[in-house]
Amino acid sequence: MNTLKGKIVLVTGGSDGYGKAIARAFVKEGAIVTIAARNEEKLKVAKDEIKCDSIFSMDVTNYDDWVKIREHIEKNYGRIDFLINNAGGGVAIIDTIEQKREDIDKAIQLNLNSVIYGSKIFGEMMKNQKDGTIINMSSVCAKQAWQGWTVYAAAKWGVLGFSKGLYVELQPHNVRVTCVIPAAASTGFQKNAGLDNVNVMLSVDDIAETVIYVCKLPQRAVVEELTVWGIDQIVNPL
Repeated sequence: MNTLKGKIVLVTGGSDGYGKAIARAFVKEGAIVTIAARNEEKLKVAKDEIKCDSIFSMDVTNYDDWVKIREHIEKNYGRIDFLINNAGGGVAIIDTIEQKREDIDKAIQLNLNSVIYGSKIFGEMMKNQKDGTIINMSSVCAKQAWQGWTVYAAAKWGVLGFSKGLYVELQPHNVRVTCVIPAAASTGFQKNAGLDNVNVMLSVDDIAETVIYVCKLPQRAVVEELTVWGIDQIVNPL
């Protein structure tokens, strides 16, 4: 498998949850990692903890912030090897007819628009390099149906479909695109979405190891999509 030592990595939503675990795993592999999120104080704490190279405060739903972080990456590193589009959130996990318009818009912007923005900005950079890997984080909600998850699921279905199309576009330029589809893990997702915490065996480190595995594959190998369940989770789809 390929070494990740010295590779340039950007992880969005990197101040906690999956993002921080993924960034930590890259750092352990010797990669040069930038983590991005909205809360600068949380980013500083995460940087001290995982010893990543740099932080960048941004709103992933703001296209101009993506332009700024590309400038940051180009100025400081000259290239990018791995973009991990991880930032996202549940916003409001309630039935569709009870959703507020602003929460619907926020959920789509946070979970789907941000992925498209980042992939456009850094996909162009990777195309010019003739090299790079984009990993878009989706959710098992993209493949299953549960009450209250419709809007979030719509965004995550979008991430999966977008990732497939993006790979078709970037494949001729030696750029890989993978969609990682995690089940529920022990993150702050439930609390941020207004849900009761659910005890599950799947950990953020399990998802981080999955991302590292995909990134360490030889350039000739591409994982189109990869779903990760916890062994204790029972799937009762529609």
